[in-house]
Amino acid sequence: MNASRSPLQFLILGWFSIVMGLSGLALAWHRAAGQLGEPAVAVAVALAILAATVFATLLVSTLARARRHPQALFEDLRHPVRHAFVATVPISALLLATLWVALVGPGPIVEAAWWLASLAQLAVTLWVLARWWMGNQPGGLAWTSVTPALIVPVVGNVLVPLAGVPLGHLSSSAAQFGIGLMFWPVVLILIVVRLAVAGPWPEKLMPTIFITVAPPAVVGVVVLQFGAPPLLAWGAWGIALFCLAWALTQARRIVALEFGVPHWAVSFPLAAFTVLSLRLAAPENGGGPLMAFLSLFALAATSVVVIGLALGTVRGLRQGRLLVPEGPPPAPQAVATGGQSR
Repeated sequence: MNASRSPLQFLILGWFSIVMGLSGLALAWHRAAGQLGEPAVAVAVALAILAATVFATLLVSTLARARRHPQALFEDLRHPVRHAFVATVPISALLLATLWVALVGPGPIVEAAWWLASLAQLAVTLWVLARWWMGNQPGGLAWTSVTPALIVPVVGNVLVPLAGVPLGHLSSSAAQFGIGLMFWPVVLILIVVRLAVAGPWPEKLMPTIFITVAPPAVVGVVVLQFGAPPLLAWGAWGIALFCLAWALTQARRIVALEFGVPHWAVSFPLAAFTVLSLRLAAPENGGGPLMAFLSLFALAATSVVVIGLALGTVRGLRQGRLLVPEGPPPAPQAVATGGQSR
């Protein structure tokens, strides 16, 4: 295979969703230590090391891709859907910083990494939202770009307090959290309107419907960190549970799809829901035996899903089915014209 068709050329930024899934599962196992003891911490440490290793590998590979195949990276940035996955890079770094704080504790290195990732996520959000001002021009807000993947760059700022609060940056964390909180309902409305006006997104992107579970789950965890009444977190848990049930109505379609990187969109939302469930299982947050059982069931289910995704990824790489070219992007349809093609 010549350099122009090397697998590296097709290493889209969405691959960093693997880091998000592994990090989220590590945080869930760490939270389960109160119920499962030290073995849960050992699993969390192993997952954290794996997540950090995958992140480093992907980061080095992405930098090599930018040097050898800059046009491929530019195509990702211009793509109506793939551009949203740029945010998986800073979000992965934020989650790794959160893991470090949880497992090791605060320190100057992790604090610097948190600041860098937080500012990078804010910059990505601003860059994505700036595209919306382009209107009917290529790259503007179009129905083809409105998928649940848009939640990642626009709402992803709600993740900042997970490490920011224990690091002592309460005010700046709350400020950035507010940005994500403001745009969360905006993106949800866009998704629902897109379904009504332009229909669902392509089949291969169906797993991204699970991303709708992540914002309420993360919001619930964060409001507990901020010291808000647990009832607010329970309200967020109810929203997350409903979004999960909504996504599960498409489970059969998703399972029937050929495995691809978009399947990893299922992992972090499930992990975030599990973390919130484990938090609410604590008696001081209004939990009880039923919630304790449900949270451990969620942990087991999420672990099985992530193991399945990991095996599918290894199998896909060995069979040469993953790092391959995608089809052409769908023809853009402008929001302003009610779905009329430009």
